Amino acid sequence: MSVIRHPEQRVAILIDTQNLYHSAKNLYRSKVNFGAVVKAVLGERKLIRALSYVVNTESGEETAFFEALEKLGIEIKTKDLQIFYGGAKKADWDVGLAIDAIKLAHKVDAIVIASGDGDFVPLVEYIKSQGCQVEVVSFGRSSSQRLRESVDDFIDMDDDPSEFLIGYRPNKTKSQKEKLSDDDEVKTVGSDTDNI
Repeated sequence: MSVIRHPEQRVAILIDTQNLYHSAKNLYRSKVNFGAVVKAVLGERKLIRALSYVVNTESGEETAFFEALEKLGIEIKTKDLQIFYGGAKKADWDVGLAIDAIKLAHKVDAIVIASGDGDFVPLVEYIKSQGCQVEVVSFGRSSSQRLRESVDDFIDMDDDPSEFLIGYRPNKTKSQKEKLSDDDEVKTVGSDTDNI
């Protein structure tokens, strides 16, 4: 992957909010810090637009979340949750995000898609053919391999989840716990020997 980043580069960030939300919830039982995501992918470059694609639920409890995004300078695009006969629910922004990316491709130097959805591969290929750099930020473990291979750069949020998640605290794995126990045992043995 060859990626160019410089301070004069104009960037649009398109956030597939549901994709990141569910990945963070399923992988880490945590919530995404969208401000940190924008900051990490933008770097020193110029932000032209940051758009978050969200769904209005039946209860309307997401209002505070929408306000928090707007305070970060992220524009909100909303769509109502569709409920079909039989109770099936659908909330999909893929086409809307793709249309916006195509419209923005001639106005920016780079488009960052915050999603691991493999359905965006044809979009990535089209935008790149128009001369626009395409980057993706997402959790690698829940991202399409084809999407990762098609972009100019992939930022894997799994590499440092504490940077991108709110209140995330890594769980110590068994091997880390065993190592701590071994270290404590070594210190204890050393302490006993010093007292002899």
